[in-house]
Amino acid sequence: MIYIYKLLKLTTLIARALLKNSPIVLLDETTSNRDADNEYEIQSAFHHLMKDKTVFVIAHRLGTIVNADNILVLDKGIIKEQGNHKTLLKQNGWYAKMYEEQRKAQNWKVSI
Repeated sequence: MIYIYKLLKLTTLIARALLKNSPIVLLDETTSNRDADNEYEIQSAFHHLMKDKTVFVIAHRLGTIVNADNILVLDKGIIKEQGNHKTLLKQNGWYAKMYEEQRKAQNWKVSI
């Protein structure tokens, strides 16, 4: 029941943001507790919301920001790396390591 409440709350927030039509949007961990199907639906809604806007996305799940124009990697409030997804992967720094670890964890399976 709590999950449904949180999903409805998020849907309401998306609707408000669309109606308000702000030039700047802040998204804070919007898909962190969502399953893959719901995450896809939420990201699709945000795609429409983000058009022609400045959007700040706070994310730990890096898959949600791979299409960002500019990604900042922070450590204790200090910018450690900056660039788009492709550039940051080529740098093979913090972002690349975190992205690879998340990719491995996502594909993890138990063999029987």
